[in-house]
Amino acid sequence: MSMMISLSETKELFWRAEAVCFDVDSTVIKEEGIDELAKFCGVGDAVTEMTRRAMGGSMTFKTALTERLSIIRCSREQVNKLITDHPPQLTPGIRELVDRLHQRNIKVFLISGGFRCIVEHVATQLNIPLHHVYANRLKFYFNGEYAGFDESQPTAESGGKGKVISMLKEQYGFKTVVMIGDGATDLEACPPASAFIGFGGNVIRPQVKERSSWYVTSFEELLKELEKI
Repeated sequence: MSMMISLSETKELFWRAEAVCFDVDSTVIKEEGIDELAKFCGVGDAVTEMTRRAMGGSMTFKTALTERLSIIRCSREQVNKLITDHPPQLTPGIRELVDRLHQRNIKVFLISGGFRCIVEHVATQLNIPLHHVYANRLKFYFNGEYAGFDESQPTAESGGKGKVISMLKEQYGFKTVVMIGDGATDLEACPPASAFIGFGGNVIRPQVKERSSWYVTSFEELLKELEKI
């Protein structure tokens, strides 16, 4: 773990960023996608308990994901109905922030341990190209029944967000990449990210707040920073 960089250095890197990567659950959207899916499929409590254990670090991310999905066992139809009936709620200010980043020719990526079908819906609303989305893929049989998830995706592993950022740096030649998120997995992606900005607008996770040199509770704070000349 490198030394924590200062607030002014973090702001400077945000200013100069060639790419900004956002976590999705509890950052870009207000809710946790997997918990919403579980509630929708009638197994909310069991899955919330397991999410809590996963966050507590008592099992690997992949094990926690496998176990939670084996309880949910959602069909393709249920996932589509969730997106139609309960579309993910965007966090206030995210649309304006992404628009401003795009105006400055900064590439924006969504990196999520959640599900691609839900995250793509979010990306579309924010005018983020779908090839800038990295998330887990649910698999279904031809009849639409749940068939597991794609275990080869980097986001299915602990440390997956960092792997994606390393890949982006290599693929696009980015020197300065900033990661923004609410959780420990986002913080752990720096390095390879050049800087990390902690986001507490939906949930404040004390261990993330303590270890962030720049911690914001609204996207307006980040927009204001970009307005400065």
